[in-house]
Amino acid sequence: MSILNVEHLTHGFGDRAIFHDVSFRLLKGEHIGLVGANGEGKSTFMNIITGKLIPDEGKIEWAKNIRVGYLDQHTSLDAGMSIREVLSSAFDFLYEMEKQMNDICDQMGTASGAALEAYMEELSVIQDLLTMHDFYLIDSKVEEVAKAIGLADLGLDRDVTDLSGGQRTKVLLGKLLLEKPDILLLDEPTNYLDAEHIEWLKRYLNDYENAFILISHDIPFLNSVINLIYHMDNQELNRYPGDYDKFQEVYAMKQSQLKAAYQKQQKEIAELKDFVARNKARVATRNMAMSRQKKLDKMDPITLTGERPKPEFHFRNARTPGRYIFQTHDLVIGYDEPLSSPLNLEMERGEKIVLTGANGIGKTTLLKSILGLLPPINGTVELGDYLSIGYFEQEMDQNIATTCIEEIWKEFPGFSQYEARSALAKCGLTTRHIESKVKVLSGGEQAKVRLCKLINRETNILLLDEPTNHLDTDAKSELKRALAEYRGSILMVYHEPEFYENLATDVWDCTKWTTKL
Repeated sequence: MSILNVEHLTHGFGDRAIFHDVSFRLLKGEHIGLVGANGEGKSTFMNIITGKLIPDEGKIEWAKNIRVGYLDQHTSLDAGMSIREVLSSAFDFLYEMEKQMNDICDQMGTASGAALEAYMEELSVIQDLLTMHDFYLIDSKVEEVAKAIGLADLGLDRDVTDLSGGQRTKVLLGKLLLEKPDILLLDEPTNYLDAEHIEWLKRYLNDYENAFILISHDIPFLNSVINLIYHMDNQELNRYPGDYDKFQEVYAMKQSQLKAAYQKQQKEIAELKDFVARNKARVATRNMAMSRQKKLDKMDPITLTGERPKPEFHFRNARTPGRYIFQTHDLVIGYDEPLSSPLNLEMERGEKIVLTGANGIGKTTLLKSILGLLPPINGTVELGDYLSIGYFEQEMDQNIATTCIEEIWKEFPGFSQYEARSALAKCGLTTRHIESKVKVLSGGEQAKVRLCKLINRETNILLLDEPTNHLDTDAKSELKRALAEYRGSILMVYHEPEFYENLATDVWDCTKWTTKL
């Protein structure tokens, strides 16, 4: 049974084409991974099929009475609502039923005869629906999901405006899971989730009976939950049965066959052109030359797509610092209340340390406290000598109005036009990206702009907060290589062991000192 049909979809922004004559079909029970490089249009596709964007051409048709739940990268929350209120809003349709039930009860007090019987019948139907949808278990269901994805530790009465971007994403994910829609559309759901909650989401999706479409650059997670890949590349959308690893194998074979066919055709074209050029002027061979020219004219040329620019990250090294990068003395971190017991930590020159542990226990807070961006509740941080610090934050301000090249000039005003453009191009950004406003780029493209700033500054210590969120597989691989090559020290918040296992000299488990567990 077809749940969604997309036919002859064409869309673009300005002079940039995103899709050309794309068709897509979603069937019941399909668990689809939507993959492709940063900026190929994955989030745009999601916005089109949910009606947030109107395509230039094409037809999008959902089956009747289908409830679609969409978690995108930029959904916002209303100020003044608590976490509990947002999660409970997943059941607004049930609260509306309860209101109808209460109105009927009020009217029954003055009704009689046939009217009373009608009210009683309607009341019975509503009560059955409320029971069927576990209306009387809403509070326990909200708390169950909140605990499962790490929201309970934040306090369910906390205002959503006080949350970080990652915490807001988790609130929206929780609301979506509570709604239990017929179709789930998930755009990078594991960004900001720690290992424990990724495992929970993995189990949830494996048990999910309905269809879903998932965008993710977390390949182990993707492989564990999907049974079908749709690859978005060069304005096309192609279907590959199996997981991501199987897709890569088949795709590489197709590219190899295409390249071989292209080379064979180019050789044939060269031979035909050479024959025509040598023989078209001679009367005796003119007919043969014309015949070959007709063959050339009718030939359908094979084209190879241009190589997408791959990022190259090379961190610039500052002078060697002192022996200690930092030392903390009975440091207690937090905002309104302590997030840690007194910490006596030290980091020496050359170490590459990863901070792990559940969301909300203070990993980002520790980074900000070390940098002096956040005053400690108690204790002190002593920074070492001759430090040149590079800091990669988890989020980027979505309200900035500058272009990519203007962002680089703000950071490096001495760069020439050529130097600024070259720096961005080395991070995998094209001329179109470079001249675009940062806020219209995809999450991965924005991350590359921020990395461009970081790698072009001389540093000897990098503080990185989930640096690969939104990055595609090529960029993640290159960043891993560049960090392994980096001669300075690294303190990094991260949750994917596959990324840091051969990089880290030490892993600090922050659950050992947090007060939030």
